[in-house]
Amino acid sequence: MGSTTVLGDVTAGLPHEDATWWRQAVVYQIYPRSFADSNGDGIGDLPGITAKVPYLRELGVDAVWLSPFYPSALADGGYDVDDYRDVDPRIGTLAQFDEMRAALHAAGIRVVVDIVPNHTSNRHVWFQEALASPPGSRARERYVFRHGLGEHGELPPSDWTSTFGGPAWHPVGDGDWYLHLFAPEQPDLNWADDEVRQEFLTTLRFWADRGVDGFRIDVAHALAKDMAEPLPSQADLDADTWGGAHPLEDRDEVHDIYREWRRLFDEYDPPRTAVAEAWVPAHRRSRYASPEGLGQAFNFDLLEASWDAASFASIIDKNLELARESGASSTWVLSNHDVVRHATRYALPEGTDLAAWLLTDGTDPRPDEERGRRRARAATLLTLALPGSAYLYQGEELGLPEVADLPADVLQDPTFVRSGGEQKGRDGCRVPLPWASHGPTLGFGGEHAHLPVPASFERFAVDRQEGDADSTLAFYRRALAARRRLQGAETLTWLPDVPASVVAFVRPGGWASVTNFGTTSVPMPAGQVVVSSSPLDGDRVPGETTVWLRLEDAPGR
Repeated sequence: MGSTTVLGDVTAGLPHEDATWWRQAVVYQIYPRSFADSNGDGIGDLPGITAKVPYLRELGVDAVWLSPFYPSALADGGYDVDDYRDVDPRIGTLAQFDEMRAALHAAGIRVVVDIVPNHTSNRHVWFQEALASPPGSRARERYVFRHGLGEHGELPPSDWTSTFGGPAWHPVGDGDWYLHLFAPEQPDLNWADDEVRQEFLTTLRFWADRGVDGFRIDVAHALAKDMAEPLPSQADLDADTWGGAHPLEDRDEVHDIYREWRRLFDEYDPPRTAVAEAWVPAHRRSRYASPEGLGQAFNFDLLEASWDAASFASIIDKNLELARESGASSTWVLSNHDVVRHATRYALPEGTDLAAWLLTDGTDPRPDEERGRRRARAATLLTLALPGSAYLYQGEELGLPEVADLPADVLQDPTFVRSGGEQKGRDGCRVPLPWASHGPTLGFGGEHAHLPVPASFERFAVDRQEGDADSTLAFYRRALAARRRLQGAETLTWLPDVPASVVAFVRPGGWASVTNFGTTSVPMPAGQVVVSSSPLDGDRVPGETTVWLRLEDAPGR
């Protein structure tokens, strides 16, 4: 494990009095290996992030969330962690982490790191000890081991399948099998074991002491498991009748873990924040976001929504109500490292099977890139107007599309191999960023990137967009600057009597957001335009466009 270092003022540059900064923050997700490569080895690194702090400051984000940067064999993009209290040597050092954190804090940007508590890597010192120990040993109690079925344990304990395809059990050669809900290189931890709980408290404190402001909790719903015999079948697990008693996910007792974490977070001034990645029914999400728990939970509903005004309005209403119930603020997400980028999703016909589309290298059907760009900007401006925090994924501010035609020999996502090539996986949204409109990796760094940067990214390059007032980058900067000026209380009032194709609401202070999901223009309320996602049509809002404006006659003004 990484060693503890005594640091100076780890919050220098931040407004110490603002303990609720997270409630309406704009958080920018960095996938470190694909952000910026400072040494030309093809892998993004911490010094690369440090060098881009001025870019992040000018963009106008309040925090960055770093996907895993820990030592890892990269069986799953770094979510197979060898050591939770160190940095992958290919990405940097703990000292370079401190330098990056200090630079971000000096720019007024907070730091959120990914914690992966459901599983370690199979190279973790604990798992290596478990493999070297006999069945029934203390070392194996930290993980989910079971003796196999059959005369000699030659059959898996159940027919469960993993998220990435194939069996969820892996044999170790002595009759025992270990559970891996994801890749075989990611053995599941046993959270009924007190040593596991204490180890993660130590890890959380290690990073909090190092100046980290918050944590994103990976697979937060899966830590607590009921492994009592007899184990259910996969068909039983798939049945939609479990409620909060599913054996492997969203169990009530998982919140005992997070209450313990919250006590630790609240020891700090300001308290450390946390957000749960919990793919659970909406009515179960509030518990993860409670003040006694993690405090906030991802809401992926808009990410999964169709391009439809009624769907967006219903989702917004529902999630604002859930936020009121939990005492948290909602989160709004359109893209991340696990999904097809929203500029591409919106460019495809409604109902497109994205997994099947990726297998065609993005050719069937062909995306309407102009429509995708227009809709993506409109959806982004709408979400930035909502009460709560907004999570942006690196590159969306450039309008980057999904890279659907990556060849099989460069794919890294375990989904591709585990599915026998039947699913292409998530590499298309993880391609490195284009910082320059020239060079072999378009300014990412070096001659070769760990995933190839397509030549078509040249038109999205930062240096190409910097001087273009109509670029997506310029639009994001204007929108984030306006949000910072206008943001107020976490409420909204729906504008009455709007067309069925329109989502429109007023925020405190008398400013409104109007989104036209249709294809023909609609009348715009009287007021002063603040920012729009596309050029306006006089006093009308064009189709697939969002506009913010200060109303002349706002409800409650």
